[in-house]
Amino acid sequence: MLNQRFFDLLNESVQAFLQFLATERGLAANTCASYGRDLDKFCAFIADWRLAAWQEVEDKHIRGFVAELHRDELAAKSIQRHLSAIRTFYQFLIAEKCVTHNPAAGVKAPKAQRHLPQTLDVDQLNGLLSFAVTDALSARDKAMLELVYSSGLRVSELVSLNLYDIDFPGASLVVTGKGNKTRMLPIGRVALEALRVWVKYRAQSAPLDEEALFLSKQGRRLSTRSVQQRFDYWAKRMHTEGKVYPHRLRHSFASHMLESSGDLRAVQELLGHEDISTTQVYTHLDFQHLMSVYESAHPRAKKQDD
Repeated sequence: MLNQRFFDLLNESVQAFLQFLATERGLAANTCASYGRDLDKFCAFIADWRLAAWQEVEDKHIRGFVAELHRDELAAKSIQRHLSAIRTFYQFLIAEKCVTHNPAAGVKAPKAQRHLPQTLDVDQLNGLLSFAVTDALSARDKAMLELVYSSGLRVSELVSLNLYDIDFPGASLVVTGKGNKTRMLPIGRVALEALRVWVKYRAQSAPLDEEALFLSKQGRRLSTRSVQQRFDYWAKRMHTEGKVYPHRLRHSFASHMLESSGDLRAVQELLGHEDISTTQVYTHLDFQHLMSVYESAHPRAKKQDD
């Protein structure tokens, strides 16, 4: 039978944790909501055990939860995310002196199959970005497309940009990424010119008190959904092969930078990745490109019908 007292304690602790993530860690509302959903599922599972406190949760309970998620045919990546949420939650409980150990520390999730990110090649990008600027809308969209590819921005970083974040003389920008961390990024020549054109159009209609760099037709900060729709619009209009979304341009930026420079650490910093293992996926893309060149060029690697 469900222990109601412990169930109430679960909810109180999770709410305190989510409040900590939002105020102390500065995480986005969507990220906090994701933590909340994962922990709610864990709480529903753990509340059926005859426990009196978080301190009594053991690794066997965590393993049971992982096993249940696996039986529900949840993807390995989702199970990893749930387990990560529990580990982070317990780190919070340890810091608050509510528990003395983290029962999730030694529990492993099933390995997720690694999918290589989709990218656009240089010719595809040149075709996509070749549309002419004829009005404020096309000027804004071109500036956004060019900037994401030029500086490797996340869509959330793009829409959070303010006008004063752009340093035109210095050809750079300051962006606020995950965890409310800021980093300075270079802006390429073409993207900088596209921004200059957009800023001129922006000055004609933007409200005086609006700081956002990219605005909707109503003069308000553009949403991530609107950006995705505009990228999709231009992909279809310019007959770009495959689906075009902001993160695909970010992937293309990373892949092209690594292919040209071979400097993984520099690409990591540009992308704002905390862990270099996240950036290493692009080395697989680079190797995949080398393999295709090798197989098409080496006489002993060519297929029989080549």
